[in-house]
Amino acid sequence: MACTYTRRVGMTAGACVFSAIIATCVMQLPASAKPGNLRVITDGNWEDILTGEWMIEFFAPWCPACQQLQPVWNEFAEWGEDLGVNIAKVDVTEQPGLSGRFIITALPTIYHCKDGAFRRYQGARSKDDFLSFIDEKKWQSIEPVSSWFGPSSFLMNAMSALFKLSMFIRHCHNYLTEQLGVPVWGSFGIFALATLISGLVLGLVLVFIADFAFPSRRFAPNYHHRKLPAGQVRLLQQLEDEQEADGEEEDDDDDEYSGKTEEWQRADGADVLRRRGVGVLEEDT
Repeated sequence: MACTYTRRVGMTAGACVFSAIIATCVMQLPASAKPGNLRVITDGNWEDILTGEWMIEFFAPWCPACQQLQPVWNEFAEWGEDLGVNIAKVDVTEQPGLSGRFIITALPTIYHCKDGAFRRYQGARSKDDFLSFIDEKKWQSIEPVSSWFGPSSFLMNAMSALFKLSMFIRHCHNYLTEQLGVPVWGSFGIFALATLISGLVLGLVLVFIADFAFPSRRFAPNYHHRKLPAGQVRLLQQLEDEQEADGEEEDDDDDEYSGKTEEWQRADGADVLRRRGVGVLEEDT
């Protein structure tokens, strides 16, 4: 019985110690940390970041620096709700349009967005640095991205379309070479021919549009007269009138000359007939 009691007391003491350790660990955890606050931004929902405050990470799965940052970013995302900021990430390999829209040239890249104003974060990459950046509003000291290069501008929309087109061409190249067995040089030749044809068609379309919208005035009547001063226009008109008068006189002279020529030809013909008649009479005699 004593042995049994001793075992029970030992088990009870061990359970108490174990419970105390667990309670201590739980108390040391941040009481406000809430998992599952990391959002994923795609081409379909990227306009959500234009309202509110956001911290956005652009990463690639194959990037070693991105892999090192990912645990820290996940911990930072747990504080997003308490800080009143949305924490998000963008996989540039899956979203090439967003990569072009934000001009991502290095990985990982972090942007802070406040009501459509974007600022590039270039500080240290620890959880405490991220928290102080938001809590102390250090982003206010950073110059925002110009509206010309904002993700919603026309220029960045065109850049996004260009990146999407490049990814589409890459997928087509992979399909031709891997699925259909087309040689690499054959795939390049197909794309070169398609580029040439599309360029010619686009050039013709632009020329037609330009001619229709802005027709040439060189063949319009009195085009050159409209470009000259009034005095020069009068002089030019007089010169044209004199040239027309000279042309009419030359025509009259030509008519007179042609008439005289016909008379000479007739006279010559009569002389020839007379000579022939005289010759005939001489032979008869």
